[in-house]
Amino acid sequence: MIFSELYSAYYNTVAKIIEASFDPEATEKDLQMCVVKEAFSESVLTILPALKSGKWPLLKEDLSPVLLHKPTMPLTILEKRWLKAIADDPRVKLFGIEFPELDDVEPLFTRDDYKIYDQYADGDPFEDESYIRNFRLMLSAIKNDRPVRITIMNRHGKEVRVRFYPKGFEYSVKDDKLRIIATGCKFKQFNLGRVVSCDFYNGYGPWREKPRVECRKELTLLITNERNALERAMLHFAHFEKQAERLEDNKYILRLKYYENDETEIVIRVLSFGPYVKVLEPQSFVNLIKERLISQKSCELR
Repeated sequence: MIFSELYSAYYNTVAKIIEASFDPEATEKDLQMCVVKEAFSESVLTILPALKSGKWPLLKEDLSPVLLHKPTMPLTILEKRWLKAIADDPRVKLFGIEFPELDDVEPLFTRDDYKIYDQYADGDPFEDESYIRNFRLMLSAIKNDRPVRITIMNRHGKEVRVRFYPKGFEYSVKDDKLRIIATGCKFKQFNLGRVVSCDFYNGYGPWREKPRVECRKELTLLITNERNALERAMLHFAHFEKQAERLEDNKYILRLKYYENDETEIVIRVLSFGPYVKVLEPQSFVNLIKERLISQKSCELR
């Protein structure tokens, strides 16, 4: 793996401790705070004791650094090439992030090097100037908690005007589309590709609805690890807060925390695993699964 949050966390934490130790007024408590901020919860029991005992010979007995200079962690050529490849992705370019230091770096791969299967061909126009402008306005509204007013083309080809508070983006790999998570209106989400125009809403008129705080929910799944179900589930739910527990050889419990607005997408993802993933609780989510299966069985697909 080129990058790994799991394995690089310890290196970054020790680097922060050494950097902090260059301050002659730094105390053991200050160094311990580096561990709390940078590493995992259990690391407070191992990292600083290993440095103090000399097991990791990077600090002296008085907790001053052995090194003459503060540590630096320059990127390798391989890492730069990987970053260059990611930076060239049109979805990343939506954020307007520039990497001028990578201008003379050859990307590790390009879009011509791979083929994505099981994906619709009518994805969003990520390189369209109007699309980029709408995305960045939505992003600014999310960061500053501001309402927006949009004109959107509905599925019947008619323009509809809506006011709402954008709260986040959701990307569908299968559809290759971005959706805007909305609060403060009757709709929960909008396809960004359908937005004709948008601007900030400055509060003129009778609408003053402030969105309620999003409700977080918990979901418990039983995974039977056949056909690589566990790995696929961890990948599908990678961006959710979760905890996995092994029951026996091929049985696992996966507990997820998610926002209410994501519930429809979660239902679809759980169903995609077929008999290898079973919902244990809550009962309300079990009912959603049943309703969707009944609807599909009667050919009323949604």
